[in-house]
Amino acid sequence: VQLQASGGGLVQAGGSLRLSCAASGRFFSSHVVAWFRQAPGKEREFVAAIRWGTGMRYYEDSVRGRFTISKDGAANTVYLQMNSLNPDDAAVYYCAAGAQYDTTPQPYRYWGKGTLVTVSS
Repeated sequence: VQLQASGGGLVQAGGSLRLSCAASGRFFSSHVVAWFRQAPGKEREFVAAIRWGTGMRYYEDSVRGRFTISKDGAANTVYLQMNSLNPDDAAVYYCAAGAQYDTTPQPYRYWGKGTLVTVSS
């Protein structure tokens, strides 16, 4: 599975962006697809995840209620709708896929190149 993340950009605080993670292969029902982010000088951190088969969703506390992860089976794509963005959300966002849900990056086997999100105050 090859992943391609897109949709990053510059947005004002309070604004919205939608990130996309498109797979060149197909996701299997056992896959978990996640979004992580990494700000300069910080470790890569979990943002949200979705189980491809069941659609069960998981969120990091600071984004719950503002971000929504979703999937489009026909397009083999996972989205991250980000609303009410603030400067703390600025980072390079990565999508990843693996066989198990985890909030650490290590269990995820497949990674896309990141997409940069910049939030101006």
